[in-house]
Amino acid sequence: MSVEVSRRKFLQGSVALSVAGASAISATNLFSSENASEHKSTNSRIPSTITTKTSTAKAEHVPFLCGICVNKCAGLARVEDGIITKLDPNPYFPKNRNMLCPRGNAGIQTLYDPDRLKYPMVRIGERGDGKYKRVSWDEAYEAILNGTDKFKGIKQILDEEKDNRATIGYCNGEGLSKEGFEVLVGEKIGSPNYVDEISICLETTLGGYVNTIGTYGEADLTNSDYLIIAGANRAEAIITPDTMDMFKRSKGRGLKTIVLDPRFTNTAVKADRWYAINPGTDLAFVLALTYVTIKEELYDKAFVAKHVEGFDEYKKHILSHNYTPEWAAKLTNISAKEITKTAREFMAARSPIYYQGRRSVFSKNDFQLRRAMAIFQGLSGNLDKKGGIVYGQKLQLPKEDVNAPIYGQAQARFDKDGIAIPSLKTGSWIVFRNMVLEGKNPYPLRAMFMRKHNPMSGVPNTKKTEAFLKKMDLNIMIDILPSDTAMYCDVILPEASYLERTSPVASYGGMEPAIVQRKAAIKPLYETKTPEVIYKELAEKLSKPLWENTLKYDEDVQDDTEGMSAKELEEYYKENGFDLAEPWEKPVHEQNEERITKAYGKKAWEILDEKGVFYPHMEEYHTQLNPNEFEYYPENKKHYSTQGDKLKVKCNLTNLTKKGVDAMPAWHDDMEFSVPAGKFRLVTGRHAQFTQSGTTNNAMLRDLIPTNYIWINNQVCEKMGIKFSDKVEVKSPIGKVTIMAYPTNKIAPNQIFMLHGFGGSSEKMELAYGNGANDALLIEDKIEPVYGAAVMHDTNVEIRKV
Repeated sequence: MSVEVSRRKFLQGSVALSVAGASAISATNLFSSENASEHKSTNSRIPSTITTKTSTAKAEHVPFLCGICVNKCAGLARVEDGIITKLDPNPYFPKNRNMLCPRGNAGIQTLYDPDRLKYPMVRIGERGDGKYKRVSWDEAYEAILNGTDKFKGIKQILDEEKDNRATIGYCNGEGLSKEGFEVLVGEKIGSPNYVDEISICLETTLGGYVNTIGTYGEADLTNSDYLIIAGANRAEAIITPDTMDMFKRSKGRGLKTIVLDPRFTNTAVKADRWYAINPGTDLAFVLALTYVTIKEELYDKAFVAKHVEGFDEYKKHILSHNYTPEWAAKLTNISAKEITKTAREFMAARSPIYYQGRRSVFSKNDFQLRRAMAIFQGLSGNLDKKGGIVYGQKLQLPKEDVNAPIYGQAQARFDKDGIAIPSLKTGSWIVFRNMVLEGKNPYPLRAMFMRKHNPMSGVPNTKKTEAFLKKMDLNIMIDILPSDTAMYCDVILPEASYLERTSPVASYGGMEPAIVQRKAAIKPLYETKTPEVIYKELAEKLSKPLWENTLKYDEDVQDDTEGMSAKELEEYYKENGFDLAEPWEKPVHEQNEERITKAYGKKAWEILDEKGVFYPHMEEYHTQLNPNEFEYYPENKKHYSTQGDKLKVKCNLTNLTKKGVDAMPAWHDDMEFSVPAGKFRLVTGRHAQFTQSGTTNNAMLRDLIPTNYIWINNQVCEKMGIKFSDKVEVKSPIGKVTIMAYPTNKIAPNQIFMLHGFGGSSEKMELAYGNGANDALLIEDKIEPVYGAAVMHDTNVEIRKV
């Protein structure tokens, strides 16, 4: 593989990438040389050399939605003679406002990555050794159904478990095809045991705000004048239009910005004040802000009287516990004077925002921290209005009903043991995994269906995740690249990249709501297939054999079908949802047209199909202001205020006490930050040029950030004789890694920091393999007690120069 790219050309959008065809289809990249010569590619669309250099030739511009991160920015793929040569922003989508970040531009490399999964694979070696055999799609589906000499198939597993569909678990990454996978495995196959990325992401952030205010909302940073941003590193973690707007207005330009972070980040650089808060003590800081606000009666009394429930109890709670700035100063590493000043400034501001966060769970008190933040924001009255936390509108799409069968033998999900509140939807990865390993599950979990998910890299305590995957009778992965987790799977199904598929339409709400569509810019390369085609074909393969299991064990079905003729039995099978492929009878593009036409008319569909974006009055509202900026909605049509009298801030959730959870945010002594002598608190984070482990093999992004380092305080490095790029062993109670050192004064002496998403263990990804270190090998599998979400910043480690 040769890459012709420079940072300057890349960021300007003038990128050239050459991929040698011989390398792209070599036996090595098939995982095994066995039988490789028998499977010559019949896809004539794959030239011997792919050059993505943009020319002046005639080109087609196809609307797409970026699939590199959760933000889903809209773009236009430039297609020249069947090859995508450039990705441009789509000027019609309000969400990304004619902007694509470096990751969005580098999405083209996902398509042409020589290491991508190209063909279906079936395991022929041991789990983790990477030995697979290339097979046809039908052979792969057959292996899932009936197994091989290496693993059991789903039919045998369900037969042995008497059709208990709960013996199947599944996990899913985010994206526009996510719901389809949930329909396939959860609704149609019938598994209740679902986990996804949210329990290793922002589950308690959402849970805290939803329980307190009823919804999450978004921060109107463009019109705010005072911002507290804690833990979220917007300048480095996610570069979006509102990030750019925020920093255009910081440093004395209309948005006073206060940053709380254990380390001095690029976000802190652009702030008016930076507080090097001790990890896990944000709750004490917010409680002290609230104490000052209540004690000095700085809150919006009219708003509180109308919208804040349980305020009198909360007032008594805060004052009686004496959550003073002096108390918080000892815990947080922020002086009482600074805490008091921040509280007064916040409440005196015209439009203050305590930023909700787009981050992982850092400490065990994260749920109560989010509750305290939501209440504090409510005391300012700056909710549901311009310049505050806004809730916006969403353009509704017709609901798609799923004819889901009822399996009499299926049991309930089992991942709630020890969890005080049921998860938002998805369960806890750590609780789910550990219960299986500890034998606490009430029935066997024997199979995992996985898609676009890499728990080997993302879930704390990688060794346990490996043991969990090895314990399964069957592991299936649908993905684009051969991840660390894929190497522990029995069948690997190669999914087409987001540039090769048309996805279900999506509606994005907010101040400027819109409906968007991703269209396939080119046909899938190699033998990859779109998610919906995979769902349909796999469902067709499984339907009748699994139906036979249900007939064999389900007494209700047996009673219903007794004495039926073959024709009547077939009708019962279809009418009661046992035909698993039913949701995908029509192609995605056809379903999209039907839904949009039904909701908004034929003209709306024509606009969406052509431009990739639709919202009412778009042709009237959409105006070009200058070569790079557009107006989407007139100012008086933006949805700043939508909640009205139904907006309520709930301070005192008395129902939580029945489940052992504080009804109001409270501090407990065991929350104090403490690091034993000779050890360091491990802090992790993400970078704007990487999406966790999903982009570590991207050659373009590797040019921007080649690897991760361990940040160590300069004074510590001097004492230990550690210099820049020296190899350092980092050891925690559960594992150890070796990583290069980055001495710096931007972090406290008792803390260290590393970027997440590196240290890949899959040899099948040339650039990611062995590059840097994987923080999941170090982070202990501790959980936040309300939702069971993974706690990321509660592990103490030792370091030594290697």
